[in-house]
Amino acid sequence: MIEATWLRHTLLVLGLAYLVWSMSSLEVDWERVSKGLPRAGDIITRMFPPDFSRWELLTRGVTESLEMALAATFAGMILAVPLGLCAARNLVPMPVYLVARGIIVFMRTLHEVIVAIIFVKIFGFGPLAGVLTLIVSSITFIAKMLAEDIENMSPGQVEAIRATGAGFAKMLVYGVTPQILPRYLGVSIYRLDANIRQSTIVGIVGAGGIGQTLSASFSRYDYDFSLAILLVIIALVFIGEFFSSWARGKLR
Repeated sequence: MIEATWLRHTLLVLGLAYLVWSMSSLEVDWERVSKGLPRAGDIITRMFPPDFSRWELLTRGVTESLEMALAATFAGMILAVPLGLCAARNLVPMPVYLVARGIIVFMRTLHEVIVAIIFVKIFGFGPLAGVLTLIVSSITFIAKMLAEDIENMSPGQVEAIRATGAGFAKMLVYGVTPQILPRYLGVSIYRLDANIRQSTIVGIVGAGGIGQTLSASFSRYDYDFSLAILLVIIALVFIGEFFSSWARGKLR
């Protein structure tokens, strides 16, 4: 809290001035916006009622998205462990820590859509590009959370294991794992929920899943089918959120 009244007012004025300047620099074409509003109304009108007649295509897209999310989460859980351990400052030498943290930071700077576009260009359209994209996201997220949990754990148990003369592997098994395992599983389940949502997004750029089906329906102007897909995506995300909350609650 800023105690100086004049400083608070100055910052407020500067913030409002920056907001006005930002809005003015966007160069919004209001004539184009006014022409787009009737088209938006036409699209919404043509969306109703939703068309579920092509349920086989819907089922195939949902199944593909779930398979992508599950495969990516499982692979990410495994591959994130060595990277997370190397990114924990209290476990490894400084050079190893810096390299591992650098990898995490670099991979986290790339948005999932950008990574998906790269993989689509390399491997072509389909779920392979989507799975690889979600694996990259899962590795960086889980590794970062794992490293932070290791750095914040109680050092007493680790020091007691080291005092017995145990090696690095036994120290990890008996000193580190019992402290971070529940959190690691909770983070992995949360990542599964995020991957379910992300699988619908990366599909829009051709990386498989229900998102690719949605993109194709918009391209064909099948707006009633698009609404059906959107409703299925909402239901899928809701179920994933419910499962994630339930599973993480069981781990507490």
